[in-house]
Amino acid sequence: MFILEGISNLFGMMAVVPVIPFAAAWLIGYGIVKNRKQAAGIAMDITTLFLIAAVAALFNRLFSSGFGFYGILLFLLLSAGLIGSAQNRIKGKVNVPKLSRALWRMSFLVLSFFYILFMIWGISKQILTA
Repeated sequence: MFILEGISNLFGMMAVVPVIPFAAAWLIGYGIVKNRKQAAGIAMDITTLFLIAAVAALFNRLFSSGFGFYGILLFLLLSAGLIGSAQNRIKGKVNVPKLSRALWRMSFLVLSFFYILFMIWGISKQILTA
């Protein structure tokens, strides 16, 4: 039970500041593959998981809602459908690994934007109400 609680606390701390897992994943990835571009890709892939948790929590906190995670999931599903449809029209088939990678990397960019936006909004809201 103690180990599970420790893992949960560690995940929570890393989700609050996703720059930490990004930097750690980049350093470890660069140490393994010795290629900056691949290391950045690995770091983006790992950090997206933490960004999902952070943005969902920030959304729930700012809007007093429980829809944050489900909104992100809805965004991912709709984006997958749109990208898959575009692939099908252009290539005649859906390449699932390419679709997954594009969706995950796009999610990193969109969630990073919303993380910064919600953090600024939350801090401003906290300062103005104090």
